[in-house]
Amino acid sequence: MPVIIETREVVKTYRTDDVALTALRGVDLRVHKGEMVSIMGPSGCGKTTLLNCMSGLDEVDSGQILIDGTDISTLSDNQRTDFRATSMGFVFQFYNLLPVLSAVENVELPLLVSGTKPSEARERALASLDVVGVKDWARHRPAQLSGGQRQRVTIARALVNDPAIVWADEPTGDLDSTNAAEIMALMRDLNSRHSQTFVIVTHDPGVGSQAHRIVHMRDGQIVDEEFPS
Repeated sequence: MPVIIETREVVKTYRTDDVALTALRGVDLRVHKGEMVSIMGPSGCGKTTLLNCMSGLDEVDSGQILIDGTDISTLSDNQRTDFRATSMGFVFQFYNLLPVLSAVENVELPLLVSGTKPSEARERALASLDVVGVKDWARHRPAQLSGGQRQRVTIARALVNDPAIVWADEPTGDLDSTNAAEIMALMRDLNSRHSQTFVIVTHDPGVGSQAHRIVHMRDGQIVDEEFPS
């Protein structure tokens, strides 16, 4: 399969007053289209920083990040925002759902912001909720849903624009073991059926081992890779 994500000698340093912390130290990584990759390592190793840089949420200090051949490190903030909106989906540990909106309203929001007609946005949002198994809760607000249901809504929102890449930062970190297993099974199924690329940051070996490939990080560098059987 072709390479869809590539980082070349990526360096990222955070500066606070007179203190500089280098979070990424010349990271090289390739992810192929349709691959599910987990990034693992101890707290502070740079795994979330790497995800944020690869997805364009954060800028790099040096190096290149190519997404399907486009060097996003050369794009402006507005260009990166537009690029994310059309080709990427995001799943966060704490859901990032707006509490005043229903499930379907949360899912359709990215489409409405990008100019999709309300009727089409609603239809696509309901279809996305159906794919992840929570269409029956479309009118419920986040507070009325369980943790597992809220994360399914988050995944539905990530999928609603049919992204080439789904980024997931600790997607099971706020869930019990049963719901965590269900969410991982769902993401594996989506990856298998739709050939979407999933990049998952996790501290949980049980989650990481369900990916096609595990990338291990330490001190801002990739130190090892393994391929679970």
